[in-house]
Amino acid sequence: MTSTVAPSHAAHRAEPSAGPGRRRSVAVAIALGVAVAVAAGLGGVAASSASATYDALELPAYAPPSWLFGPVWTVLYVAMAVAAWLVWRRVGADRALLAWGVQLVFNAAWTPLFFAADAYALALVEIVVLLAAVVVVTTVLFARRRAVAAWLMVPYVAWVAFATALNAGIVVLN
Repeated sequence: MTSTVAPSHAAHRAEPSAGPGRRRSVAVAIALGVAVAVAAGLGGVAASSASATYDALELPAYAPPSWLFGPVWTVLYVAMAVAAWLVWRRVGADRALLAWGVQLVFNAAWTPLFFAADAYALALVEIVVLLAAVVVVTTVLFARRRAVAAWLMVPYVAWVAFATALNAGIVVLN
């Protein structure tokens, strides 16, 4: 008589050993880091005059100084990459990582819309979609796979929510 037992997630929690598994884990971590670096780099190219543009706008009272954005995004991008890597280690490449990739594309698209195209209203629509992709899809899916990965996304969610409010304020004032 055989019994069917649901597979345990314990195998997914095991630390990679030295050898091919460890090399693969490092390779995936590097690939995820490169993905966020590309998103950040695209934003950086599109925002080459961001400080001057930002300073020339009529800003809401809650707008932070332009120098704050670089350090905040650096921390957020690192946390996003680590969160994705933790999910990958737990379950491999599944729809949670697909959602992460989609939100990263939306993330990369916002800066060119806002700074390069001066399309503030369109950037607002885009960032609302980004916020939904981050909160509703990616973070929820991460929470179902690895709680710490979802918690690593919380500062990103908060910053994108704040950036959405800031973008809305700029649309109203400009």
